[in-house]
Amino acid sequence: MPELILHHYPTSPFSEKARLLLGFKGLSWRSVHIPPMMPKPDLTTLTGGYRKTPVLQVGADIYCDTALIARRLEQEKAVPSLFPEGREMVAATFAAWADSVVFSHAVSLVLQPESAAVRFARFSPEQLKSFMIDRAGLFSGGSASRVPLEQARHQWPVFMARLEQQLQREEGDFLFGEPSIADFAMAHPLWFLKAAPVTAPLVDGYPAVATWFARVMAFGHGAPSEMSAEQALQVARESTPAALPVEPFNDPNGFAVGQPVIVAATDYGVDPVAGELVFAGCEELIVRREDERAGVVHVHFPRLGFRIEARPE
Repeated sequence: MPELILHHYPTSPFSEKARLLLGFKGLSWRSVHIPPMMPKPDLTTLTGGYRKTPVLQVGADIYCDTALIARRLEQEKAVPSLFPEGREMVAATFAAWADSVVFSHAVSLVLQPESAAVRFARFSPEQLKSFMIDRAGLFSGGSASRVPLEQARHQWPVFMARLEQQLQREEGDFLFGEPSIADFAMAHPLWFLKAAPVTAPLVDGYPAVATWFARVMAFGHGAPSEMSAEQALQVARESTPAALPVEPFNDPNGFAVGQPVIVAATDYGVDPVAGELVFAGCEELIVRREDERAGVVHVHFPRLGFRIEARPE
């Protein structure tokens, strides 16, 4: 069976979410560190242009977005489940809200001047300028917009008070009793805040939240071992994409098997990926593409948060 290969970098909040998912599942995986800023030539060779972090590689199959990565890990190891029976929709919907709304507020709070001064203290002026230019490009052209700092400060206590209330009333140690994707989606924005002393009190000031957060973090990261980017590319070249899902191909907009398409995120990191559509299911899209360094790969995207359009001939 192909190894799980996570392309990530240590300070990425969504990478921390993926690492915790691997820990929750008790899985072994290979760790490929990627640059936090563009260019990312080895990563985009695999993805066809998708630049966001992290990306999961399984042989010649490349999974983009942690929402879809979670579902792939569920296939890898069904128990313990990220989508508890009877609460699948509640957990997934809450996770989507946390990944977007809560995370965007956390970003504004983390990048406020007092916090940024600590976080970027080791950056030279040139490095800081490059980082800001990179992030401006990341958020250019999509639907996501920066939450004004004043608004983030104003609304953050609402999120935390509701979370505190939920954790105090829920029977069990997690958001919906037993652990689910909802816990990990909520935890990674808080992990981002906890990394700086200026913003850590925004989490630590809520006792039930702080206790729950420690409980989620205790799942750890599973059993990682290092792998180079070139080794990961070699794995892709020497592998064949897995068989397509048995679910029927179904696209309500009339896209057909084999059609040249472009797929891109809609919120941020909207870099388009061009290829041949080989699968469209209720949760995911799969695009076949070929690269000199990576060989033939299948790039997987979630439906939610992504757009698809016909590629001009």
